[in-house]
This record gives sequence, C-alpha cells and structure tokens, in this order.
Amino acid sequence: MLHWKDNQPYSERFGDVYFSTDSGLEETRHVFLQGNDLARRFAALRAGESFCIGESGFGTGLNFLCAWQLFEQCAPPGASLDFFSVEKFPLEQDELRAALALWPELQVQSDRLIARWPRRVPGWNRWHFAAGRVRLTLALDDIADALPQLPQAAVDAWFLDGFSPAKNPEMWSDVVLSGLARASHATTTLATYTSAGWVRRGLQQAGFAVERVPGFGRKREMVRGCLLNVGLKSDPQEAALGGSDFSPTLSVAAQPQLRGSSGMPRTTIVIGGGLAGCAAAHALAQRGIAVTLLERGAQLAGAASGNPRGILYARFGAGMNALHRLVLAAYGHALALLDEVMPADGINRAECGLLQLAATEAERKRIAKLAAQAWPPHLLQAVDAGRASTLAGLPMAHGGLWFPAGGWVVPPQVCARLVQHPNITLRFESEVDALEPTATGWRASGDGFSFEAAQAVVCCAHAAKQLQPFAAFPLQPVRGQISELPATAASSHLKTVLCAEGYCVPAINGRHVAGATTTFDDEGVEIRVDDHAENLAQLEAQMPALHHALGEVDLQHLAGRAGVRCSVPGATPLVGEVVPGLYCSLAHGTRGLLTTGLAAEIIAAQMCGQLPPLPQDLLGALAPLPRYQLQA
Repeated sequence: MLHWKDNQPYSERFGDVYFSTDSGLEETRHVFLQGNDLARRFAALRAGESFCIGESGFGTGLNFLCAWQLFEQCAPPGASLDFFSVEKFPLEQDELRAALALWPELQVQSDRLIARWPRRVPGWNRWHFAAGRVRLTLALDDIADALPQLPQAAVDAWFLDGFSPAKNPEMWSDVVLSGLARASHATTTLATYTSAGWVRRGLQQAGFAVERVPGFGRKREMVRGCLLNVGLKSDPQEAALGGSDFSPTLSVAAQPQLRGSSGMPRTTIVIGGGLAGCAAAHALAQRGIAVTLLERGAQLAGAASGNPRGILYARFGAGMNALHRLVLAAYGHALALLDEVMPADGINRAECGLLQLAATEAERKRIAKLAAQAWPPHLLQAVDAGRASTLAGLPMAHGGLWFPAGGWVVPPQVCARLVQHPNITLRFESEVDALEPTATGWRASGDGFSFEAAQAVVCCAHAAKQLQPFAAFPLQPVRGQISELPATAASSHLKTVLCAEGYCVPAINGRHVAGATTTFDDEGVEIRVDDHAENLAQLEAQMPALHHALGEVDLQHLAGRAGVRCSVPGATPLVGEVVPGLYCSLAHGTRGLLTTGLAAEIIAAQMCGQLPPLPQDLLGALAPLPRYQLQA
C-alpha cells in the first residue's frame, strides 16, 4: 500500500521515498536522462533503429514517462524506444494516479500509462505507446529472476533506481549487478542516484567502470558508468567529483550497438488473413515495414477466425507451466491490444467479465489451487455460487473464478481493425501453393500471382503443411462448431460470459453464442445437428439455470458455424523464426484471440532485432526449432 509523507509518495515496506523531495521530475532528468546522455543519443538515431533502456524498479513510472517524453522530443521519425523495467511490488491504479498527479507536465504520458495499468498481469507485460514507437516491457517479478531472462547485450542504458541500497540490498546484490553486465554491450551506460561505496565496488566487480559526479539537489554525489572497455572522461575505475563543470557526456566514441537499422527488413509477406496473420501484419506495419498480406479467401477471417463471437478465456493452472505462463501474458497483452484497436463498445467488444465455473471435479481442484494463491483482484477473484449468481444475472450452481476484464469480441472485426494501416496491402483470393527462398528474400506464389519480399511469415494454420519447410510439423486440424441460440426473456438476464467445459455469451441481437465442440483430424465445416446437441448438453450439465432459461431449442433449424482450428501435441503454439528470414505463427488452437497478438509481437521483435516481449525460456518453449526438425 502506498503511503504519503510530506505530500510525497513513501514506501512503508522499504522506509524510503519514491523520488527526491526537492523535485522527483528534475532528479530523474538529472540522474537518468542526463547521466546517460540520452538527448544526444536519441537525436543520433536513424529511421529503423531502436534504443533500449533497462530499469531496476519501476515504482511510479516517473523515469519511464520522462524517457518517453524526451524520446518524442529528440528522436527522429522511424526510430523506436524499448523500455524494460522490473517491479516486484506494483502500485494499485489509484495509487499510481495519485503519485503521477504531482507532475502535470507529464499528463499526456501519465494518462496513457494509467489506462494500461489495469491490464497488468504477474510476469512480463508488453504495452505500446506513441503509435507503437515506444514499447514498455514491464516485468512484475523479482529482479534476480528477470534479468537472466533478457537477451545478452540487449540494453543500451541502465536506470538503477531501486530504493536506497541500505534499505533494499537485494536490488543491488552481486547477482543483480552481474545480470546488468550480462545484458549490456560495449557501449552500454548506467546512471544511479546512489554513490554508496559497496554499490560502486559491486559495479566494478561486475565489469563496469564508474565515477562519482554531482548529484541532484541536496544529494552531493551520484554515480554513472559504462563497461570497462569503453572508459569515462576521467579515471575509468572511479573519478573524483567533477566540480561545477560536470558534463554528463560519456567518452563513448562509437555509436551504441543499436537494434534494427540496416537489419530491419523493408518488406514482408504474411500468409493467412485470420487473427494470426492480421496481428502479425499489424505488428510489422507499426514498425514501418511494408506488408503484403495474402489471404486465400475473398475476405479476412473466413476460416477459424470467423465466428460471430469469441471469448477472452484465460485458462491456466496453479503450476504455471510454459503454456500457462504464455496464456497469462497473452491475456494481458490481448486486452491492451484490443484497447488500442477496438475499445469496448458493446457492439464489437464487451468487457462484461467472464466466469470460469467449478462445474466438474477437475475444475474444482484446479480453481481451488488457483484461489489459494495471491492474485491481483483486477485480474481474477475466487467467488462462491452466490457471488457467481449475482455476477451472472442467473442462478449458478457453482462458484469459480471471476475475470472482471474478460468478455467477448467479434473476431472478424478484430482482424479488420488490425489491418487498417497504410503499410498493409491486402491480396484476397491468393492461395499460396509455393514458398521458396530467393537471392534477396522469399517468394510466395500461386495460381496467377507471385510476390517477393525480404521476409515471410506463415500464419495459415494447418494449411501450412502444404508449404516447405512445414511438412515436418505435426499440424493437426481440429474442427469446432458453435451454436447460435435464440434468446428468451429469461436467458436475456445473463450478464457475463460463462465457461465450464462449454461456454455461453450474453445475448446480442436476440442470440446467444454457445460452444464449442472439439473433433480432431476433421476438416468438415458443415453444420451438424449432433454438435448442436453436444453444445446444449454441456450447458444443461454445467449451467442448468441457463439451459432452463433457454427453453425448448429446435436443433434441426438452429444456426451455427463450424471452423477448423490448428493444434500440435502439447498445445503450445509455434512462434518464431523457422529458417533465416522465414517465421511462423501457427497452432494457436482455441486460444487464438489471446495468443496471436503476443505471437505477432515476438515475431516483429525477432525480425527487427528488438527487445522480445517474453522471457528467454518462454521464447524457447514457443520456438519451432528444435521442437520439430525440418524436412530435408
């Protein structure tokens, strides 16, 4: 809980203020922005280049907001900023709002951050700002666990801003300082408000050259540094105070080892116009890449992504294996992405909440284990049957988990919004039957067409098996059918999405959407009465009050839709580079509304040489190779 002392945010946990009582804003600018010479370094960027800042301790987000503001003031168009920060004890939204209200000159940036704050989940979060030019990766985790998950040499400048080392020594441990060095490269710099001797010695032992320079306000000294093989203006081990002529410019002759630049492709082909393909096209277009999206049908979302309603269903277990961690991260990312492209309007998207009901013995055990853990209430809450009934608007026989930000969307509209970008060109009725490398990239061709680009991304579900080199991947078609159920006066009281082994969405335009069946190795898309019966049977068994409220349903004349999803053994999607210049986003199964957006961000970061949105071990679990060997 945030406390206040002399009208300043104060941490009772660490017995320290969040920023200087003289002026937190000017302290940030002096220590971190000037201490890392960021105005000059931002201005020196070129189109396509990205700069990465790492931070220990997000706190109120003040440092991030100041860096974002400076970046937009100094950096040229086409350049981008990655900001990676770790925070073990995040503030609540009202606490964040109150703290940032102290800085009205940052209101534009503060408002954007506060709007994203309810989308945070434990683990890594990736949010976009400034039309995609600024990317925040916020790891809500212990810093000793988070730093080893960064790629080596990923960070260009460090903001070392944990609470006072004497009061929070874990943030300044040898393990942490070594982690900073591992994620640094030959021109990485650092700055920190503290000048404690043991911190300076720890940084030196980790491989940094440091010097003491004038601090801000009443603080006599601060520290800045860089790796030993670069050196500072003065003695590379530790300089004396520079006096009143202190200059924050480090003696780094070479340009920083920036991501992107000449390695960023100018053109990309994306194959597949469903959620995976549209999300990939969006992520790449935001980075300035010209995308040609090839869809075999006459419109977007013509296959598995074409259901009239889709639900934001984050199902995971207490053990949090790789798939569960992906689902959790993807849920937060999907909510933030939808806020950007399709805010809730009750027509194309509703944030009506979602109930996962403990309707079977297996679900009761899973939910009980999750309920025993500490979860932020904006993410999920354990509820009993009475509370579930109040939330649902109908009597519920079971309690379960309540996801306040859950709800439903119209997937075809999500696809349409994602591709509304001037860098995206749509090509319909373009079924790709050959994909081959060229001297300069990749060529996708079919009946009467051929397109070339520097890179290619395959997002066409199980149809990818028809293309080399994907024949070796065990992509499996999985048929699913939903039922559109006529609403009654009684069933119209349903206020939230209900999920058990089946699901049902509140009525829109007089119809509920319920589903969905699962049939492996079945590519049929005709409507089947037996599948309608199966969907109704699930409701009767697990949501009896809703089933009763629906009354008699004419299965023979019931509307519905069947689509064919794609899965692989283990159900973890295949995301990332397959061979040089060729990427895939495949096998999202029933989770495509959640996972395709984050998968697109992974691919875009890999393609552009930017900071990934997930930890390295999770990226490895998603990588197509070495999970499956390619066919020779």
